[in-house]
Amino acid sequence: MKILIGQPNREKGMNQLEMDVQSHKSVDLILYPESYLNEDQIVRTCELAKKNHVSIVTGYKDHQNLDRVLIINKSGEVILDRSKSLEGEQLNHPSKAEEGGITYGYLLCMEVFQGLEGLRDETSLDIIFNPIGVGMFSEEQYSDWSGEASKIAMQQEAVVIGASHADGSYRNCGFSIPIAYCFDKNGEALLLSKNDLRTRIIDTNTNTIETLESLST
Repeated sequence: MKILIGQPNREKGMNQLEMDVQSHKSVDLILYPESYLNEDQIVRTCELAKKNHVSIVTGYKDHQNLDRVLIINKSGEVILDRSKSLEGEQLNHPSKAEEGGITYGYLLCMEVFQGLEGLRDETSLDIIFNPIGVGMFSEEQYSDWSGEASKIAMQQEAVVIGASHADGSYRNCGFSIPIAYCFDKNGEALLLSKNDLRTRIIDTNTNTIETLESLST
């Protein structure tokens, strides 16, 4: 399975997603960050997925400006849509969806820190996605985040993939480390990227990564 990991700039439209879909016809799924879309763009995104026979994993802001999970399959159908878990509470469910015999897990941004407990009883997850809103606010957070993702990969024996936007900062603090990562089923890093906005395509069958120039540069 070929998965494109995108790190777009935040935008009101969805030009970067449309460009990635059109430019990379060979991929099976596109991962974009938390809150890349808004609720009014979901129908258009479903049409884009169906027309190009590609799955899209991202997040969106609803009409109350709250973050929600979104997975759209290759037929243009929404197969996962739920609210983001509250910090310090249990992981919201459902947090998995199935497509073509592959079971996806989903952790929206800081839900990565709820994943060890929240996904513990989920069996047979193949790939767990972690769309992230903005980059890390410190090197320590980067280390903690990637470490937690590695633990989840080992516990669930699943590939874990995450990526943030290229721009923006946590609570507009003015400092941000954009990240993208991928851990294999043993918790070993296939990709650990920071401050590198190039697009990647991961082949989960061969555990190989193709690096492309970013559309955000």
